Amino acid sequence: MTALTELTKHLRPGQVYRRKDLARWSTSVDRHLKQLLIEGRLEKVAGGLYMAPRKTRFGNAPATPEKLVRSFLGEDRFLMVSPSAFNGLGVGTTQLHNEPVVYNRKRHGRYKLDGRTYDFRMRATVPAQLSQEVLLVDLLHNLDRLPEDRAEVLPRALERAKTMDKKRLARAVKDFGSARAERLLAPTLHAVPA
Repeated sequence: MTALTELTKHLRPGQVYRRKDLARWSTSVDRHLKQLLIEGRLEKVAGGLYMAPRKTRFGNAPATPEKLVRSFLGEDRFLMVSPSAFNGLGVGTTQLHNEPVVYNRKRHGRYKLDGRTYDFRMRATVPAQLSQEVLLVDLLHNLDRLPEDRAEVLPRALERAKTMDKKRLARAVKDFGSARAERLLAPTLHAVPA
């Protein structure tokens, strides 16, 4: 069995691999990568990042964004948010966005993975999942980046905060918030119930 055959045994369709992951199964990883790229068994999706194509009747299917980001970061601790998700809060945002924001602890900047741009933003802590409270805190943190009129969105967002669970909102502000979000939500979080 050749070293290239040994390497191809470990490739799974639709999976994304880092170069260093593939180096475990190859003594000459760069030569083997070049061969696999020529043969079409791998596709380069970013620098040092490769995908084993998954064939469908329409051609090769792209890797899921989660698999791309997980392999790119080399860890599972990230939160991917589309700014279009703000529309679900009912605070007057209506724009559709095509560039997901990835909150993580390793990378910062815009990176193109498999032809799609992702906006990576570093945070000391990253929530395990997206909740309405985390989404509202994120909206307040990103008010200046939104194409909508800030003067219309902000009052609605603060009204929406009053209807949310105070403990979960306070936790979202503490774990994920910025100084701006904390300042804007302070009256809501410290209001005395009537």
